[in-house]
Amino acid sequence: MSANVQEPKPYTWRSLVTLLVLTLGGGALTALLTRSSMDTYETLTKPTFAPPEWVFPAAWIVLYALMSISIWLVLRTGCRARYRLLALYFIQLLINLAWPFLFFTLEAFGLAFFWLLLLWGLVLILMLRTFTYTRTGGWLLLPYQLWLTFAALLNFFIARLN
Repeated sequence: MSANVQEPKPYTWRSLVTLLVLTLGGGALTALLTRSSMDTYETLTKPTFAPPEWVFPAAWIVLYALMSISIWLVLRTGCRARYRLLALYFIQLLINLAWPFLFFTLEAFGLAFFWLLLLWGLVLILMLRTFTYTRTGGWLLLPYQLWLTFAALLNFFIARLN
């Protein structure tokens, strides 16, 4: 390699874009695949604190972006655990992306609630471990954790009312 050619830095902006595309793309694909059954939400008896439908896609776009940046910051630390955390990130993402199928397509509201509890626990572990390596990355996962708490509460009441 010549002296003028620099090796690319690992986990540059390109890797952030890749994480954003994978995470947001997974969310978009899930929305596309479940859109025909999302009309179910309109017909459900919902608690008074249920937000209007438009809030959900807006919230998820922001949350998926924050999640992507968080794991990217972990990768950039060079910590030994970065690949384990990346694996945990993708496991929780897959569990996240499966939830709409349980809730909207299968209308398995009770199962979807317990699925959300599993996701909540995984994200808590991810967030706490992320704090160990990057405070900013950990804080970026807090809105996700709070949203999952709200979503689980909403899911619980929908399961009870329907």
